[in-house]
Amino acid sequence: MKSLWPFALLVFLGGCCFGILSTFVKLAYSAGFSLASVTGSQFLCGFLLIWLVIPFTKRKKLSRKLILFLVGSGIPMGLTGVLYYQSLQTVDASLAIIFLFQFVWIGSLLEWIIDKKKPSMKNVTAIIILLFGSILAGGFLLESTTFNWNGLLFGLMAAFTFSMFIYLSGKIGVDVPPIQKSALLTTGGFVTVILIFSSQVNLSLSMDTVLGVAPFGLILGFFGVFLPPILFSIGMPRVGGGVGTILTSSELPVAVVMSTLVLKEVVYVSQWLGVILILLGIAVGNGLLQFNRRRTREHQPI
Repeated sequence: MKSLWPFALLVFLGGCCFGILSTFVKLAYSAGFSLASVTGSQFLCGFLLIWLVIPFTKRKKLSRKLILFLVGSGIPMGLTGVLYYQSLQTVDASLAIIFLFQFVWIGSLLEWIIDKKKPSMKNVTAIIILLFGSILAGGFLLESTTFNWNGLLFGLMAAFTFSMFIYLSGKIGVDVPPIQKSALLTTGGFVTVILIFSSQVNLSLSMDTVLGVAPFGLILGFFGVFLPPILFSIGMPRVGGGVGTILTSSELPVAVVMSTLVLKEVVYVSQWLGVILILLGIAVGNGLLQFNRRRTREHQPI
């Protein structure tokens, strides 16, 4: 049986991409740009990048029904961007990522409810380690941590939509070439964002505003819209939604490191301990891959 580790690495890197986003969103807000400008520029840049690449990649003819399903599967991606960035407007980046991080157990719950696939003990153990590590890494127990109910609500809603996106990307169009599938997912996310902010679109934006938000849009578009769907499209169908959800938790340690290096935020010893626990949880989750691979070999006919 072909090794699952390369596919696990791709899903892991997809999670890392999302960990970069909160830092640059905070920088964009500090520069005076609005939620609509930041989110809109991100999805516009991601949409253009993926469709510029499409003519040079492998494609296959798809039915109209499958195209609609794939575009629809991109809706949760667009909603996640809007909800998560709204949360970042009201709470610290370390707290917003904690709220979003609840997708870890939500994803396993969705797989249990929809696919009737009960989480294994190893899966549950990994999730418990990840959640405890996330509390420490986000500084949730520190007295200096601020709290906002609106930020909590938007963050948890983002966690749910992100879980839906991860689940759907691993279930729909598994045989569609990754770039082609990613383009359709991105289209769904882009259209969703445009519809949400349609009443705020200003066609008379100054050139200074456009040029100012463009660097943020390119970075956020590449790491938040263009690259992750490609990585998930390749890796998620092979590793499965439950283990894939655990692997995407790599975004939290990346977010903590980025906030330290770029935003110069103070990260306490307890937060670094949380990062270590998260990495341990990911290692436990990766152990599921070897367990599943061995079990598959044991049940192969002789």
